[in-house]
Amino acid sequence: MFNSILKQCTLSCTKQITVPLQFRCLSFNTASLKDNKESENNNNEGWLKKLLVRRIEPTKEQHSRMLSDKEVIYELQTHNVRPDSTDNYMKNYEQVVKLCQKIPNLKYELIGSWSVRVGDLDQYVHLWKHQGGYAEIDKTNNILLQNQEYAKLRNQCGQFLRSRHLQYLLAFSFWPSIELKSGSNIYEIRSYSLKPGTMIEWGNNWARAINHRRSNDEPFAGFFSQVGRLYNVHHFWCYKNLEVRTQTREAAWMSPGWDECVAYTVPLIKEMQSKILHPTPFSPTQ
Repeated sequence: MFNSILKQCTLSCTKQITVPLQFRCLSFNTASLKDNKESENNNNEGWLKKLLVRRIEPTKEQHSRMLSDKEVIYELQTHNVRPDSTDNYMKNYEQVVKLCQKIPNLKYELIGSWSVRVGDLDQYVHLWKHQGGYAEIDKTNNILLQNQEYAKLRNQCGQFLRSRHLQYLLAFSFWPSIELKSGSNIYEIRSYSLKPGTMIEWGNNWARAINHRRSNDEPFAGFFSQVGRLYNVHHFWCYKNLEVRTQTREAAWMSPGWDECVAYTVPLIKEMQSKILHPTPFSPTQ
């Protein structure tokens, strides 16, 4: 009888035993602690980023409209030439330039033409200007496609090339207006690939930074891409020679505020490169 009563009590106790709340929720609380720690780390990381990059407020307006005049569009052609064909290429391209100057009602103007001397060798860079927005670009392309002489020259040019790339660009509104240079000069094109969504922040900082670089009249042109590789920025600088370039850039670091502008813009960059350019004989800017 005693054994029967003991067995019944054991079964009753077994049915009534419950696991305390703190033990049942142990794995949940561990995950919560981990999530809280990750959230804290993310908050700290966000706080640090805010020190480096100022916050851009959302806007319904296109970034390009806030930074530039869309009625003037620039075309940047980059041609990689076969090393054994540079002379023939130069003759061919000069003929293309002269032809475009003769065709009536063509709002297509060459601004500069350069060969790369430091950077990607056997490369040529050509900067063209379109007046009248994309509607005029469409007209220009149609006129050129229907021109037999242009088509012949274009086909010949293809024989001298390894590859080519084209971008449509807009000029930054805060950059000085382009003025064609004369005499003996070298140019530098500094190209930046930015993180998507940071173009306005770049413009905000460089609107101030450009004032630190005006003293020696070195700014030539500043652009951002619209068609082609996106979130690309191209800054063109003009110097008398490499020594003047070095002196000018060192002097900028002595200007109060330049270091701050650099500190704000560096976190926006994914990749950057610099090339030294020499004008071709037929380049409008020398």
